[in-house]
Amino acid sequence: MGFISKLKGALRKEDMPEEEYLEVDLSRDIGKKAKIVVRPFVLKSFEDVNSILEVLREGYTIALIDIRHLRSKDIIELKRSVAKLKKTVDALEGNLAGFGENVLIATPPFASIYRAEEHRVVGDANSAAGNPGNQKTQTY
Repeated sequence: MGFISKLKGALRKEDMPEEEYLEVDLSRDIGKKAKIVVRPFVLKSFEDVNSILEVLREGYTIALIDIRHLRSKDIIELKRSVAKLKKTVDALEGNLAGFGENVLIATPPFASIYRAEEHRVVGDANSAAGNPGNQKTQTY
């Protein structure tokens, strides 16, 4: 029995992992990056697009972009800005959508934007009875 107890003792020592230490840098704020931020932006010129894209590339920000100023100033520059935003957001696998006439919403890949159907046929009693002449179209 002495041989078996020695063998068990040797196996237990081999199974025990060596002590390993993990150094933790307490100066870093780990929780800051884990939160989702909804951040407003004002697009006044084409150059403002770069600061918006930097934040979107980090992946933790949903951008609400007010395009009113650029829209009233220069429509061509607005189109260039929107095209650049769209191209980069698509590359990041995010979403870009308009909200009203003056606001764009850009999201990272984990968030999606609800899009209702633009046109929906709504009928009355006559159309339900097979009379499509009285159908109405509503925009949602």
